[in-house]
Amino acid sequence: MPTIKLENKAKYIIETLEQLYPEVPVPLQHKDPYTLLIAVLLSAQCTDERVNRITPLLFAEADNPYKMKELPVQKIEEIIKPCGLSPTKSKAISQLSNILIEKHNGEVPKSFEALEKLPGVGHKTASVVMSQAFGIPAFPVDTHIHRLAQRWGLSNGKNVDKTEKDLKLIFRESLWNKLHLQIIFYGREYCPARGHDVNKCIICQHVNTTV
Repeated sequence: MPTIKLENKAKYIIETLEQLYPEVPVPLQHKDPYTLLIAVLLSAQCTDERVNRITPLLFAEADNPYKMKELPVQKIEEIIKPCGLSPTKSKAISQLSNILIEKHNGEVPKSFEALEKLPGVGHKTASVVMSQAFGIPAFPVDTHIHRLAQRWGLSNGKNVDKTEKDLKLIFRESLWNKLHLQIIFYGREYCPARGHDVNKCIICQHVNTTV
């Protein structure tokens, strides 16, 4: 029997996620593009929950690039240590704060090119900032979205870059900013990496059946 067509999968996924998550808050607590940028940088190989416990401590010391520039790297490292990779992340935070002051008048730039030139900022981090801080269409793909795209038969990409390209072709641009968050929330609640119960995962049940 033929498998479900890709466009039908996409339609079902959109409708299901919209029913489950009509409103999706940004998982990382922040007050402006700069604090979001720092929070996303800290979230590499760290849970959002832990980042949200650490960022208030860091931002109490410095919540803008001018204050962060004055904060010793050792102090930054000490505060963010629970997030992991603290030596690398602390240097990146200090360096990018300097660059924002020197090259961007203390503001976070609104372009992928400029963001990805900042220390510690890769394409995924830039995509999160562009979508969640500025509302510019982007489809940040982390390992969780990559996993779900594979499970749902939306991409056979070997890496997140290929998966991102595939998802952008499947889903219309106007959905990207909300949809990537909806997928993250769904993955955490119904489709985790470990202990995945297909009987509780209605999307897996539907998109992996035949018609």
